[in-house]
Amino acid sequence: MPAAVVPGAVPAGPRTRTTETHCPYCALQCGMAVTAGDRPATLVPLDFPTNRGGLCSKGWSSTELLDHPERLLRPLVRSTPGDRTSPLVEATWDDALGRLVDAIERTQARYGRDAVGCFGGGSLTNEQAYQFGKFARVALRTSAIDYNGRFCMSSAAGAANRAFGLDRGMPFPLADVAEADVVVLVGSNPADTMPPAMQYFDAGRERGAQHVVVDPRRTATARNAALHLQPLPGTDLALANGLLHIALAEDLVDEGYVAARTTGFDDVRSGVAAYWPDRVERITGVPVADQRRTVFALARAERAIVLTARGAEQHRSGTDTAQAWINLALALGLPGRPGSGWGTVTGQGNGQGGREHGQKADQLPGYRSLADPAARAHVAAVWGIDPDDLPSPGRSAFELLDALGTDGGVRTLLVLASNVAVSAPDARRVVSRLGDLDFLAVSDFFLSETAELADVVLPSAMWAEEDGTMTNLEGRVIRRRKSLDPPSGVPDDLRLLAVLAERLGAGEHFSGDAETVFDELRRASAGGAADYSGITYRRIDAGEGVFWPCPQEDHPGTPRLFTERFNTPDGRARFLRVEHVDVHERPDADHPYVLTTGRVLAQYQSGTQTRRTRSLQMVAPTPRAELHPDLARRLGIGPDDVVELSTRRGRARFHAWITDAVRPDVVFAPFHWGGGSSANALTDADALDPTSKMPAFKVCAVAVARAGGPDELIAPPVPATQPQPRGHERPATPAPRHPTRTRSTRVKSTPRFLQGVFPITGEGLAKPGPIDAALRYTVPNGQSAQALYFRGGNSTGELVYVLLVRDGEPMRWFPIGARGDVHVPLRVVEDLTGGTVVELHAAAPEGVTGELVVDLGLVEV
Repeated sequence: MPAAVVPGAVPAGPRTRTTETHCPYCALQCGMAVTAGDRPATLVPLDFPTNRGGLCSKGWSSTELLDHPERLLRPLVRSTPGDRTSPLVEATWDDALGRLVDAIERTQARYGRDAVGCFGGGSLTNEQAYQFGKFARVALRTSAIDYNGRFCMSSAAGAANRAFGLDRGMPFPLADVAEADVVVLVGSNPADTMPPAMQYFDAGRERGAQHVVVDPRRTATARNAALHLQPLPGTDLALANGLLHIALAEDLVDEGYVAARTTGFDDVRSGVAAYWPDRVERITGVPVADQRRTVFALARAERAIVLTARGAEQHRSGTDTAQAWINLALALGLPGRPGSGWGTVTGQGNGQGGREHGQKADQLPGYRSLADPAARAHVAAVWGIDPDDLPSPGRSAFELLDALGTDGGVRTLLVLASNVAVSAPDARRVVSRLGDLDFLAVSDFFLSETAELADVVLPSAMWAEEDGTMTNLEGRVIRRRKSLDPPSGVPDDLRLLAVLAERLGAGEHFSGDAETVFDELRRASAGGAADYSGITYRRIDAGEGVFWPCPQEDHPGTPRLFTERFNTPDGRARFLRVEHVDVHERPDADHPYVLTTGRVLAQYQSGTQTRRTRSLQMVAPTPRAELHPDLARRLGIGPDDVVELSTRRGRARFHAWITDAVRPDVVFAPFHWGGGSSANALTDADALDPTSKMPAFKVCAVAVARAGGPDELIAPPVPATQPQPRGHERPATPAPRHPTRTRSTRVKSTPRFLQGVFPITGEGLAKPGPIDAALRYTVPNGQSAQALYFRGGNSTGELVYVLLVRDGEPMRWFPIGARGDVHVPLRVVEDLTGGTVVELHAAAPEGVTGELVVDLGLVEV
């Protein structure tokens, strides 16, 4: 009999069917046709708009895992309930779900509803992500839900929402990249992370486009670019502000666009005045000539695109960094212009849809705010519940994980499609927190590092065995079609949530059918920022997906946003002044280098799948840390030696890859491995972005040492040398204070001095300039400072001036006579707030040379 074929698919042989679906990995969601029947399944790429017949090595190998011998096929439970040191053994579904439901009910009865939490992932379909958020708020009535996309896209999302009123990663189709005359890529390496997208970059270069790559490493993407800017990690914001400074100085700003379509530019104009090119070069390491070349290319292009990604965004100031690049794009009139704009490169397969429909702690479906009474009322009506029964916004991802097992924190946790033991920052601390839980349940395909710690492990259907929709990096909603049946007794996560809800007494609110859930999602999103109400399975099947927002079934969808107005009340985009702040953890004598992390071509995310794929393991069998030859030579490290990287949080070992593609002061490590090679055992989570709650994945201080020769297997660090994970910080009980007749005016303060002896060469009294990088001080965030005095000496035979500069603007002039000196007490007239930059400049008659003695005293409070 003939094969069963989905719409648009090619007939195959007997007892098989060929199904058009999409790759399970990155946000390109490349089209592919899977032929299945008698296993194993096979695939061929399709001519879909994001891949045009191409696939990367991960996509080509994706069917290998469907029948992997390590795949979970039955639930696992601890042989001794409550004892996670006892082995995991196979169990019935009734036993496994019974243990989970008992734990939920027991925990909520003792500690309250918020003591049960949910943690999701960016690989869930839209239907699964939607149902997981609904499950938390309706079946569990808990505020404790977030997902691993908080560690990925949240900074760019926060900036886009502030600036444009809407977050869609790319507000234009990927194909626009091929038509752009200039593309600036900031912290993105698509040649390794999403290779099929490179055909659009290649097409642009063939027609003469200039590409500028901003990355501390000379990646495969950077090697093909016209210009590679190689800043120190954590300085991308200063670079963006510096480029806007040049655009203003050279009269390259599109003043007509700024006046007609934006607000807030005057404040940004004042802010970037402090980012003159020389100063930006000192902060970032990017030469002034390259800064100028980048700005002129962007400003003079008919069509120009700025794309940011995780390299710029995974920082304590990631939202402000994305905003700085948005400010530059707005000043040049790019967003909304045909073939131009700002966008961010989504990483995870459903990183876009996963954050739109309810997995985030503060969000309801359709990108609605959980704190908005109107949004609560709308969604509650769709769900058939009272709005007052919806919980309040909860904690963000790392805050949720860091509070596990504490008073007021989550005691029982359900994890879907996430491996936080590898992917979370300060991973050893997170593993410790997971151990503090009363109960942990994990749904996954394999026994991941997180599942190994669980009380109950639930097997799940894989990508080719489930139906649903995904939203790719362009905002295109596409179909994930079921290509073959899952192994007997293995449900997908949609069905799992419906069954759990039924056991918890809320089954009437949930369905295990994907299209039924999507139709409900459409109603819940109607009228929201991410409006899917006009998108149906039939419409997706009839074409190549539908772009949201799409408010009616006769609406064509919206491939390009912001062509007429932005999604703000007045239709204007928002400029926002942002300032460069130092990284949370600077190198010091014990940890003298900078560590940054990222992806490699043949691995993906936490490696749960790709590290089990035989063909990918042949390409990238072990984790390799990249070191510059100068650094390796200084430390006596050779190619493929085992090196140990250590930070204040942990130690991890890698094979050494000696390459001049990385800066001499930077070490790069891939984050796809766990155990003794866990890069995230090293990363810093103690300073979160105030808007996105993003940890500082991309920069921390690190020490490097040779641990051994080029062994095939990497031995883990010696356990005794590992620092103890940071403990829970419970509020301390303050000691009683006894009354006293003595009134204390003591204030904690720290003196700061800008001082030294410096050479000077005059360029004219009207041309002051910086004296030395040592005479610059940035007031720490959360602090303030006051200038107390200035002393100066002049060895030249002419009058010179020293200028006290605040954020690029003159604050006070100090004349110093020929071979004279001055001492000026400073009366405090205003505080210098956190983020303020203070510098000393000097001016002398042209050609005059000599030395200046300077001493500026400040106090930091």
